Amino acid sequence: MTEAMIRKKAGMASVKDMPLLQDGPPPGGFAPVRFARRIPNTGPSAMAIFLTAFGVFSWGMYQVGVGNKKRRVIKEEKYAARRAILPMLQAEEDERFVKEWKKYLEEEARIMKDVPGWKVGESVYNSGKWMPPATGELRPDVW
Repeated sequence: MTEAMIRKKAGMASVKDMPLLQDGPPPGGFAPVRFARRIPNTGPSAMAIFLTAFGVFSWGMYQVGVGNKKRRVIKEEKYAARRAILPMLQAEEDERFVKEWKKYLEEEARIMKDVPGWKVGESVYNSGKWMPPATGELRPDVW
């Protein structure tokens, strides 16, 4: 588009011939602009934030204490149940041990029948005390 079409004039000899089309402020002027720092005066105070944080922390520590007490009660209950059934478990293990010990003595007698002076079931260490076998040889189901 040419200047002639925009300004509705045939042409201009100089820039000075252009009419002034300039934006200005609205009547009554612009509204004042606030440029000062805006510090909010709403919201909780520092003391309120501190007390809230302290309260939440205290409540959490109380809940930890309650959980510790519950866990201690459950642990004691579990140990009490184990103590209650321990004699039965020990009796079953003793019965199993006696049965395996008899098999072990029969096997020892069969193997050592040709050795003169061998006493079946006698300890080779001669300590005078009975001790259960520590090698696990009477637990074929485990090995």
